[in-house]
Amino acid sequence: MNNDVLTIALAKGRLAERSVELLNKCGAIKAGLDSIGRKLVFEQEGIRLLMVKPADVPIYVERGVADAGIVGKDTLLESGTPLYEMLDLNFGECRLCIAGFPQNAERAITSANRRVATKYPNIAREFYAVRSENIDIIKLAGSVELAPILGLSDVILDVVESGRTLRENGLVVLEDICRVSARFVVNRVSLKTKGDRLKPLISEMARKLEEEK
Repeated sequence: MNNDVLTIALAKGRLAERSVELLNKCGAIKAGLDSIGRKLVFEQEGIRLLMVKPADVPIYVERGVADAGIVGKDTLLESGTPLYEMLDLNFGECRLCIAGFPQNAERAITSANRRVATKYPNIAREFYAVRSENIDIIKLAGSVELAPILGLSDVILDVVESGRTLRENGLVVLEDICRVSARFVVNRVSLKTKGDRLKPLISEMARKLEEEK
């Protein structure tokens, strides 16, 4: 790691704009998402931003390529990487849920060896393992809502924001797993070697978030 530069990995997509906005409010950078454009690496005044896919943020931070990162809690849970989760940033809020057809709710919840379609196989495996329940995990990369419609799965495990997509496809939330939001995570070594830069930034972030409540 370059001790002269603080590197922060940001998840591209829905969290990017709010992440850049928060870093601006904290005085870490003076640039908007439009200034960054399509750049994958943006550097300004000792801060380097890496614009990466959400699933890659924990990897970059864990491996020390980035000192810190902003990523959704769902991605953190799925990755299982040993990072310090420093702040709940309270944006990008949604829920991880089990969903399916309402008429099949009882069967979907109680039947053995149920089929679960999901983008989050590790979360699904751990969720059902705690209950000592056997499941058939079907990992999908696209719209998981299609799986129960076509009979590929009994239920899905997915992130739900407004629930509109579920409703439009005749599905309902059967069970909530946990709340999801953006988190500020830090590499364990970086917190020691670059604590003089990371800790003030974390404190300023916490102060700005408190002001917005």
